[in-house]
Amino acid sequence: MSTATAPLEIGRVALTVNDLPTVRDFYQEALGLRPLGGDGDVALLGAGSSVLLELRQDRSARHRSAREAGLFHTAFLLPSRAALGAWLRHAVETKVPVQGASDHLVSEAVYLADPEGNGIEVYADKPRAAWPLENGSLKMATEPLDVNGVAASADGPWRGAPEGTVVGHVHLQVGNVAEAETFYHDTLGFDIVTHYPGATFLGSGGYHHHLGANIWNSRGAARRSYPSTGLADVEILAEPAALEGLLARTGGQRHLADPWGTSVTLAPKAA
Repeated sequence: MSTATAPLEIGRVALTVNDLPTVRDFYQEALGLRPLGGDGDVALLGAGSSVLLELRQDRSARHRSAREAGLFHTAFLLPSRAALGAWLRHAVETKVPVQGASDHLVSEAVYLADPEGNGIEVYADKPRAAWPLENGSLKMATEPLDVNGVAASADGPWRGAPEGTVVGHVHLQVGNVAEAETFYHDTLGFDIVTHYPGATFLGSGGYHHHLGANIWNSRGAARRSYPSTGLADVEILAEPAALEGLLARTGGQRHLADPWGTSVTLAPKAA
């Protein structure tokens, strides 16, 4: 996958939830993530041996407003169009509550939300050589998905999230796009790939985006108030040279917060 060779990429995403059993079961049944550990108040879910999602239960946490800063969606990248087709058939057969589907020119994506309203994208990348350029920059758009074509690409039944599934990107709600770029570009070192009205998309190593940040629902949002449900932490994995540069810019800090209080953890990529 294109994201795997980038100097920076997304590791695991942590969410705070009120009802751990319900949300955990949803990710296992709807997305096919498998249990990889945890305890009574924490569930670790992933694909193969890789943890992609950490669910932290806090029954007293307030329910996050859809208009505040935090998570727009966690995007699970499947290793092939055939895998996306198998998942889409599974979603239809099991009546997963899909909310939308799009062709982004660089990828094909389906959107939904978990039982506590955390946004989810399930997607597959198009071949990198086919990603279009416009005026020397990567071009992305939101066009109707060829749902029948994706479903027809399945080469077998859905058997759960396959080995190689990763969190391809995380899309955030922020209060100000320019401030988001200062943090995620200037401090964390992601490249600014492209803009939509009210949004910026940032990536590493030529990938179309590892992070998105928009103000579509959250323009002018204040710093987040905790404890609340929703996004608890985004792990950024870095190659050794990239991590060294990151730590130089952060004064050695591996645990940071963006301007709206969203937690970011820096960690080395596995050898």
